[in-house]
Amino acid sequence: MRQLLRGVLLFFAIPSLAQTHSVPLLADPPSRTTISLDGTWNTIVDPYESGIPSRYFEPPKPKSKSELVEFDFDHSPKLRVPGDWNTQRESLLFYEGPFWYQRKFSYQKRPHIRVFLYLGAANYRSRVWLNGIKLGEHVGGYTPFDFEVTNEIGEGENSLAIEVDNTRHEDGVPSTHTDWWNYGGLTRGVKLIEVPETFIENYAVHLAPGSCGNCERKLDEVEGWVQLKGATQGESVTIGIPDAQAKQTAAVDASGRAVFKFAARMLQLWTAENPKLYRVTISAGNDSIADEIGFRTIETHGTQILLNGKPVFLRGISMHEEAPFRSGRAFSEEDDRTLLTWAKELGCNFVRLAHYPHNEDMLRLADHMGLLVWEEVPVYWEMQYQDPATLENAKAQLHDVIARDQNRAAIILWSVSNETPIGPARNAFLKTLAEYARSLDSTRLITSASDKWHFKDPQTAELNDPLGEFLDVIGLNEYIGWYGDRKSEDADHIQWAFAYNKPVIVSEFGADALYNLHADAQTRFTEEYQANLYQHQLGMLSRIPALAGMSPWILMDFRSPRRPLPGIQDYFNRKGLISDRGQRKQAFYLLQKFYRDKAAQK
Repeated sequence: MRQLLRGVLLFFAIPSLAQTHSVPLLADPPSRTTISLDGTWNTIVDPYESGIPSRYFEPPKPKSKSELVEFDFDHSPKLRVPGDWNTQRESLLFYEGPFWYQRKFSYQKRPHIRVFLYLGAANYRSRVWLNGIKLGEHVGGYTPFDFEVTNEIGEGENSLAIEVDNTRHEDGVPSTHTDWWNYGGLTRGVKLIEVPETFIENYAVHLAPGSCGNCERKLDEVEGWVQLKGATQGESVTIGIPDAQAKQTAAVDASGRAVFKFAARMLQLWTAENPKLYRVTISAGNDSIADEIGFRTIETHGTQILLNGKPVFLRGISMHEEAPFRSGRAFSEEDDRTLLTWAKELGCNFVRLAHYPHNEDMLRLADHMGLLVWEEVPVYWEMQYQDPATLENAKAQLHDVIARDQNRAAIILWSVSNETPIGPARNAFLKTLAEYARSLDSTRLITSASDKWHFKDPQTAELNDPLGEFLDVIGLNEYIGWYGDRKSEDADHIQWAFAYNKPVIVSEFGADALYNLHADAQTRFTEEYQANLYQHQLGMLSRIPALAGMSPWILMDFRSPRRPLPGIQDYFNRKGLISDRGQRKQAFYLLQKFYRDKAAQK
């Protein structure tokens, strides 16, 4: 987790978006001074939510030995943070509800230093207390949030208590209807961050439009902005790219923002084959930070996606933030590196991170490894699209992930939804999200995955989702040969039609297969069935003129309560090309060969 930002602060109701984001966004690149609070925490399961009236958040101080106190964190069960509670304790595998975390830590205060408490993610609603003082609340399971604790933190020992509630709600984002495990808890890291009194809140650095794609160029232009907290108008900010011999100083306006644009020696552009990153430094007053940033452009031309002005075919795979081998929520660098290394082994230059923001270290690793990224917010299936508060929640999560990851070269697509039902309220909801994403970041493409296609005739399938008008790239989820009455072989005769002349990514297709279950190619859940489906799918998709890429479903088997078939699924979605224990299935090698042949055609 490298960037610190304010999440959705809630006090019994979701506030307006303007109210939510009137607070600063605190940038947290690796160069920040941090104190990790990860490790072993005390826990209490609280299904009846008795922790609030019993004041679990307040360290008990009995006045006598006869005073009734019915909780004791010091002698309660322990769990690791980061981590989900579901897979750390067998009795909590299916648990949904309130759950308390508590730990003590020591801190030595320093003059002229501001301190923030940062939580990488906590699913889904969190309430946070430090030394019995309520810091605030947050809603959303996959984006970071923070609280300034400069005044609340004490010299010496401190007590931090956090109630996390992963109960699903109809008006939530996502709602009660999902197809992945609802892992609860402090699923990403917790830490303290120290900054000067005037500090760099956030920043964006990227190539100016028109700076690349021209082989005659000798200079590139870099542009962006820096936001300071605590600065007065006219204070200076310096931005530098040492390896490009580029530096500029800009003055902040009354709001603390400095906008810049300057020339740099011809930059080596970031690509999947050569993911060049530059050290970018930003300094203001007593604060300075450094980040590693790649420079590239992404755009569309007709049905093509252009990376640095050249057509690129996205050889991708979808993936959940599911830990390999041990199962549970992925959170460590080892987890991330394993998953992305498998994607590279498959021949991918692209990953779709479904269906929610994954941890930021995953994005930084994609930057280094050369994997283009589709990043998504959890607007999924049926939701309360007519509810203004639900829309504000979705906008807040979209805002937060863009603010967190806007400097990652790997990200080329912001996705606003997956498999949502067409209707007036939904259409207006997603149009608003697409426009909002574009207003926050005009340097990337906007997409969404739709499964609302139909057969015009027995051999012609058509996708005509009205959301396509507001997207740069069309995402298509189709499961011919697995769901519905069509067989895998029927794909040989199907042609696809699209209502919009835009690039198409087939964002999902696939079939369940239990590793090492074998039979003929017509027997469900076998490796042979899955491989046969891929064989016919790849032939069908190769005939789509607008095809700009694909991300089959899915890299690795993952837990889902919707998949109970005993002896086969056992509460796992088995569409992975790799089992949850890291074993490759037959279809893995089929897709690998297809991607290698694709790469060789360049």
